[in-house]
Amino acid sequence: MQDLIDRFGWAVVGVEGDRIHPDWAYTLGLTPHRKPELVITGLPGPRATWLLNMLAHYVLETTVPRPGDEVLVEGGPLTEVVRVAEPAAHLDIAVEFYGPGIQALQLVYVDGCGKWPWDAGFRGRHQGGQPVLGVRATMPTRPEGCLADL
Repeated sequence: MQDLIDRFGWAVVGVEGDRIHPDWAYTLGLTPHRKPELVITGLPGPRATWLLNMLAHYVLETTVPRPGDEVLVEGGPLTEVVRVAEPAAHLDIAVEFYGPGIQALQLVYVDGCGKWPWDAGFRGRHQGGQPVLGVRATMPTRPEGCLADL
């Protein structure tokens, strides 16, 4: 993992789900830049890796989205940023690298009908749905501009 971080600036750790829990993935390598690691749940590995790579690049080159911000990456789903309540409970390898005080933001995405996991009628795309690892910001905000140009 350290070789990937040295070469690209970060790596993506994929965690395979089981019959109850969906797959999830997270970045590893943003913490030394004083940035939170990024997490996504419920997407297959290749799709999660692509989305995390796009956002990690953005975070390192520009700014960190805030909880409640809606983020749209061209070719990706609309996401809302949620602060992960207990990063150390979900990002084992990041804890090994950087200690239990790591910070993380989750990219929560809409389903095919435009519903969020906290909306009635949300349909998770994969077994286990899309667990939200924190509390949604009370007042969602829209970032200045659009991240669709990523």
